[in-house]
Amino acid sequence: MPTKVIAVANQKGGVGKTTTAVNLAACMAAVGRRVLLFDLDPQANATSGVGLEKLEGASAYRVLLGEGGLLEKVRSTLFERLEVIPSEMDLCGLDIELPRAENHLQQVGRALKPVLEAQRFDVVLVDCPPSLGVLTLNALAAADGVLVPLQCEYYALEGISMLNRIMSQLHQNGINSRLELVGVVMTMYDGRTKLSQQVVSEVREHFGERVFETMIPRSTRLAEAPSFGKPIIHYDKYSSGAAAYELLAQEFLARLDKS
Repeated sequence: MPTKVIAVANQKGGVGKTTTAVNLAACMAAVGRRVLLFDLDPQANATSGVGLEKLEGASAYRVLLGEGGLLEKVRSTLFERLEVIPSEMDLCGLDIELPRAENHLQQVGRALKPVLEAQRFDVVLVDCPPSLGVLTLNALAAADGVLVPLQCEYYALEGISMLNRIMSQLHQNGINSRLELVGVVMTMYDGRTKLSQQVVSEVREHFGERVFETMIPRSTRLAEAPSFGKPIIHYDKYSSGAAAYELLAQEFLARLDKS
């Protein structure tokens, strides 16, 4: 099976995007998939979330400017089958520097090519910044699919309509005609509130089967895990958050295997 590249994206911040990227990656690795987590967010929360330090020069920054190769940036984690391309603050500079390059939306795709040809990984999960800037657009241009985390709150659908528009443009412009929405995952769900239930109902009405059955609950343990540099299944494997991400990983892999 060729390596699948999936961008985890939502231009709204605070929707559980990095939490989903880290924990989905860890759960897929735990069931035997070889996973590369590509941290493309200058905040580097996915990097620290799997226990790696934010080190200067460790990210894809130079590679995306045409210096060196991405395979040299791959780092092991303490978790079997889960490897990472770390991030650092320098990636912020690419918003200014990349648009000066020729084919500037294709630089992540170009850098990923040797990684995909090496066939070391089954899945590459790209954690995008919370914006629709040049880094996110590069990730979308390189990806086979997009996974969108949506918070169970009133403004949830606003963010996704913009993302849909961008995906359509990438199709129409011939930049990435294979890009598809793998699914929408509802995060920070609280079944006791009417608001959560209404938002989920509205999103399901809008996206139908694209919405994953599994919903990620609001959870203190999920919020604590990154400060220990561990995905939730390695921090508290009996928590509700761990159970939710394990189920999401099963659903997600079933969709990937079909596509």
